[in-house]
Amino acid sequence: MSEELEKHYVNRSNWIRAAVLGANDGILSVSSIVVGVASASTTKDPVLIAGLAGLVAGALSMAAGEYVSVSSQADIEQADLEREARELEEMPELEEKELAKIYVRRGLKPETAAEVARQLHEHDALGAHARDELGINEITSANPLEAAGASALSFLVGGGLPFLLIFLFPLEQLFWIEYLFSVSFLALLGGASAALGGSSVKKAILRITIWSTLIMALSTFIGSFIQMPI
Repeated sequence: MSEELEKHYVNRSNWIRAAVLGANDGILSVSSIVVGVASASTTKDPVLIAGLAGLVAGALSMAAGEYVSVSSQADIEQADLEREARELEEMPELEEKELAKIYVRRGLKPETAAEVARQLHEHDALGAHARDELGINEITSANPLEAAGASALSFLVGGGLPFLLIFLFPLEQLFWIEYLFSVSFLALLGGASAALGGSSVKKAILRITIWSTLIMALSTFIGSFIQMPI
Protein backbone atom coordinates (compact mmCIF):
# COMPACT_ATOMS: atom_id res chain seq x y z
CA MET A 1 0.00 0.00 0.00
CA SER A 2 1.59 3.27 -1.10
CA GLU A 3 1.78 6.16 1.29
CA GLU A 4 0.20 9.46 0.29
CA LEU A 5 1.19 12.86 1.62
CA GLU A 6 -1.50 14.84 3.38
CA LYS A 7 -3.06 17.65 1.39
CA HIS A 8 -2.60 21.13 2.80
CA TYR A 9 -3.96 24.34 1.34
CA VAL A 10 -2.19 27.09 3.33
CA ASN A 11 0.41 27.54 0.59
CA ARG A 12 -2.40 28.81 -1.66
CA SER A 13 -3.67 31.33 0.86
CA ASN A 14 -1.88 34.44 -0.46
CA TRP A 15 -3.11 34.37 -4.05
CA ILE A 16 -6.50 32.94 -3.10
CA ARG A 17 -7.03 35.80 -0.64
CA ALA A 18 -6.08 38.50 -3.18
CA ALA A 19 -8.06 36.94 -6.05
CA VAL A 20 -11.19 36.25 -4.01
CA LEU A 21 -11.11 39.70 -2.42
CA GLY A 22 -10.74 41.35 -5.83
CA ALA A 23 -13.50 39.33 -7.48
CA ASN A 24 -15.88 39.78 -4.55
CA ASP A 25 -15.21 43.51 -4.52
CA GLY A 26 -15.67 43.74 -8.28
CA ILE A 27 -19.01 41.94 -8.33
CA LEU A 28 -20.40 43.64 -5.25
CA SER A 29 -19.06 47.14 -5.94
CA VAL A 30 -20.15 47.37 -9.56
CA SER A 31 -23.54 45.72 -9.00
CA SER A 32 -24.21 48.00 -6.03
CA ILE A 33 -23.28 51.07 -8.09
CA VAL A 34 -25.52 49.90 -10.92
CA VAL A 35 -28.58 49.25 -8.76
CA GLY A 36 -28.03 52.45 -6.79
CA VAL A 37 -27.74 54.68 -9.84
CA ALA A 38 -30.49 52.78 -11.69
CA SER A 39 -32.84 53.42 -8.77
CA ALA A 40 -32.26 57.16 -9.17
CA SER A 41 -32.27 57.36 -12.98
CA THR A 42 -34.72 57.24 -15.83
CA THR A 43 -32.21 56.36 -18.59
CA LYS A 44 -29.32 53.93 -18.93
CA ASP A 45 -26.63 56.51 -19.69
CA PRO A 46 -25.86 57.47 -16.07
CA VAL A 47 -25.86 53.77 -15.12
CA LEU A 48 -23.35 52.93 -17.85
CA ILE A 49 -21.07 55.84 -16.95
CA ALA A 50 -21.18 55.09 -13.23
CA GLY A 51 -20.69 51.35 -13.79
CA LEU A 52 -17.69 51.84 -16.09
CA ALA A 53 -16.13 54.41 -13.74
CA GLY A 54 -16.62 52.05 -10.81
CA LEU A 55 -15.10 49.15 -12.74
CA VAL A 56 -11.95 51.00 -13.80
CA ALA A 57 -11.46 52.97 -10.58
CA GLY A 58 -12.12 49.89 -8.46
CA ALA A 59 -9.55 47.77 -10.29
CA LEU A 60 -6.88 50.48 -10.03
CA SER A 61 -7.73 51.11 -6.39
CA MET A 62 -7.54 47.41 -5.55
CA ALA A 63 -4.17 47.08 -7.27
CA ALA A 64 -2.74 50.15 -5.58
CA GLY A 65 -4.12 49.23 -2.18
CA GLU A 66 -2.83 45.66 -2.33
CA TYR A 67 0.59 46.80 -3.58
CA VAL A 68 1.01 49.41 -0.85
CA SER A 69 -0.23 47.20 1.99
CA VAL A 70 1.72 44.11 0.93
CA SER A 71 4.83 46.20 0.24
CA SER A 72 4.59 47.55 3.77
CA GLN A 73 4.37 43.99 5.07
CA ALA A 74 7.38 42.99 2.95
CA ASP A 75 9.37 45.99 4.26
CA ILE A 76 8.62 45.01 7.85
CA GLU A 77 9.64 41.41 7.16
CA GLN A 78 12.88 42.52 5.52
CA ALA A 79 13.71 44.88 8.40
CA ASP A 80 13.09 42.09 10.92
CA LEU A 81 15.30 39.70 8.97
CA GLU A 82 18.13 42.24 8.79
CA ARG A 83 17.83 42.90 12.52
CA GLU A 84 17.86 39.18 13.24
CA ALA A 85 20.90 38.66 11.01
CA ARG A 86 22.82 41.34 12.96
CA GLU A 87 21.87 39.75 16.28
CA LEU A 88 22.99 36.34 15.06
CA GLU A 89 26.32 37.80 14.04
CA GLU A 90 26.84 39.73 17.28
CA MET A 91 25.49 37.23 19.83
CA PRO A 92 24.95 33.79 18.29
CA GLU A 93 24.99 31.93 21.64
CA LEU A 94 22.23 34.09 23.08
CA GLU A 95 20.13 33.70 19.93
CA GLU A 96 20.59 29.93 20.05
CA LYS A 97 19.33 29.87 23.64
CA GLU A 98 16.39 32.05 22.61
CA LEU A 99 15.50 29.56 19.88
CA ALA A 100 15.74 26.69 22.36
CA LYS A 101 13.32 28.46 24.71
CA ILE A 102 10.81 28.72 21.88
CA TYR A 103 10.96 24.95 21.38
CA VAL A 104 10.58 24.36 25.10
CA ARG A 105 7.41 26.45 25.10
CA ARG A 106 6.15 24.29 22.25
CA GLY A 107 6.56 21.13 24.28
CA LEU A 108 10.12 19.85 23.81
CA LYS A 109 12.28 18.86 26.75
CA PRO A 110 15.03 21.41 27.50
CA GLU A 111 17.81 19.01 26.41
CA THR A 112 16.01 18.16 23.16
CA ALA A 113 15.20 21.81 22.50
CA ALA A 114 18.84 22.79 23.01
CA GLU A 115 20.02 20.07 20.61
CA VAL A 116 17.45 21.02 17.97
CA ALA A 117 18.42 24.70 18.26
CA ARG A 118 22.11 23.81 17.96
CA GLN A 119 21.61 21.71 14.84
CA LEU A 120 19.38 24.31 13.20
CA HIS A 121 21.94 27.03 13.96
CA GLU A 122 24.59 24.94 12.25
CA HIS A 123 22.36 24.33 9.23
CA ASP A 124 20.56 27.67 8.71
CA ALA A 125 20.38 29.95 11.74
CA LEU A 126 18.62 32.86 10.05
CA GLY A 127 16.07 30.58 8.40
CA ALA A 128 15.28 28.93 11.74
CA HIS A 129 14.79 32.26 13.51
CA ALA A 130 12.77 33.69 10.63
CA ARG A 131 10.46 30.71 10.69
CA ASP A 132 10.17 29.97 14.42
CA GLU A 133 10.77 33.36 16.06
CA LEU A 134 9.42 35.81 13.49
CA GLY A 135 6.86 33.58 11.77
CA ILE A 136 8.21 34.33 8.28
CA ASN A 137 8.53 31.58 5.67
CA GLU A 138 8.07 31.00 1.95
CA ILE A 139 4.31 30.53 2.41
CA THR A 140 3.56 33.67 4.42
CA SER A 141 6.16 35.90 2.75
CA ALA A 142 4.54 38.86 1.00
CA ASN A 143 4.69 39.41 -2.78
CA PRO A 144 3.39 42.92 -3.64
CA LEU A 145 3.22 42.56 -7.44
CA GLU A 146 1.53 39.18 -7.26
CA ALA A 147 -1.10 40.46 -4.84
CA ALA A 148 -1.69 43.67 -6.83
CA GLY A 149 -2.01 41.85 -10.15
CA ALA A 150 -4.34 39.18 -8.75
CA SER A 151 -6.56 41.81 -7.13
CA ALA A 152 -6.82 44.06 -10.18
CA LEU A 153 -7.44 41.26 -12.67
CA SER A 154 -10.00 39.50 -10.49
CA PHE A 155 -11.78 42.83 -9.84
CA LEU A 156 -12.08 43.43 -13.59
CA VAL A 157 -13.36 39.92 -14.22
CA GLY A 158 -15.77 40.02 -11.29
CA GLY A 159 -16.98 43.56 -11.94
CA GLY A 160 -17.31 42.95 -15.66
CA LEU A 161 -20.11 40.45 -15.10
CA PRO A 162 -22.65 42.84 -13.51
CA PHE A 163 -21.50 45.63 -15.85
CA LEU A 164 -22.38 43.57 -18.94
CA LEU A 165 -25.90 43.06 -17.62
CA ILE A 166 -26.61 46.76 -18.20
CA PHE A 167 -26.50 46.12 -21.96
CA LEU A 168 -28.68 43.02 -21.81
CA PHE A 169 -31.71 44.12 -19.79
CA PRO A 170 -34.01 47.18 -19.62
CA LEU A 171 -33.54 49.70 -16.84
CA GLU A 172 -36.67 48.74 -14.93
CA GLN A 173 -35.46 45.13 -14.60
CA LEU A 174 -31.90 45.89 -13.62
CA PHE A 175 -32.39 45.73 -9.86
CA TRP A 176 -33.63 42.16 -9.69
CA ILE A 177 -31.43 40.98 -12.54
CA GLU A 178 -28.32 42.49 -10.96
CA TYR A 179 -29.26 41.11 -7.58
CA LEU A 180 -29.96 37.56 -8.77
CA PHE A 181 -26.95 37.34 -11.04
CA SER A 182 -24.55 38.99 -8.61
CA VAL A 183 -25.60 36.86 -5.65
CA SER A 184 -25.30 33.78 -7.85
CA PHE A 185 -21.82 34.82 -9.02
CA LEU A 186 -20.74 35.57 -5.45
CA ALA A 187 -22.13 32.30 -4.13
CA LEU A 188 -20.36 30.38 -6.89
CA LEU A 189 -17.11 32.19 -6.23
CA GLY A 190 -17.40 31.77 -2.47
CA GLY A 191 -18.17 28.09 -2.81
CA ALA A 192 -15.33 27.50 -5.26
CA SER A 193 -12.77 29.33 -3.12
CA ALA A 194 -13.93 27.45 -0.02
CA ALA A 195 -13.61 24.13 -1.85
CA LEU A 196 -10.18 25.12 -3.16
CA GLY A 197 -9.09 26.13 0.32
CA GLY A 198 -10.56 23.04 1.98
CA SER A 199 -13.11 24.91 4.14
CA SER A 200 -16.92 24.76 4.47
CA VAL A 201 -18.67 25.50 1.17
CA LYS A 202 -22.10 25.96 2.77
CA LYS A 203 -20.80 28.48 5.32
CA ALA A 204 -19.00 30.49 2.61
CA ILE A 205 -22.09 30.67 0.39
CA LEU A 206 -24.38 31.64 3.27
CA ARG A 207 -22.01 34.36 4.48
CA ILE A 208 -21.58 36.02 1.07
CA THR A 209 -25.30 35.80 0.25
CA ILE A 210 -26.36 37.57 3.45
CA TRP A 211 -23.79 40.36 3.19
CA SER A 212 -24.30 40.99 -0.53
CA THR A 213 -28.06 41.20 -0.04
CA LEU A 214 -27.68 43.77 2.73
CA ILE A 215 -25.20 45.89 0.76
CA MET A 216 -27.24 45.93 -2.45
CA ALA A 217 -30.45 46.68 -0.55
CA LEU A 218 -28.77 49.66 1.13
CA SER A 219 -27.42 50.93 -2.21
CA THR A 220 -30.89 50.72 -3.73
CA PHE A 221 -32.43 52.52 -0.76
CA ILE A 222 -29.93 55.37 -1.05
CA GLY A 223 -30.49 55.67 -4.80
CA SER A 224 -34.27 55.68 -4.41
CA PHE A 225 -34.04 58.23 -1.61
CA ILE A 226 -31.90 60.64 -3.61
CA GLN A 227 -33.82 60.33 -6.90
CA MET A 228 -31.44 62.32 -9.12
CA PRO A 229 -33.21 64.60 -11.62
CA ILE A 230 -31.80 62.97 -14.76
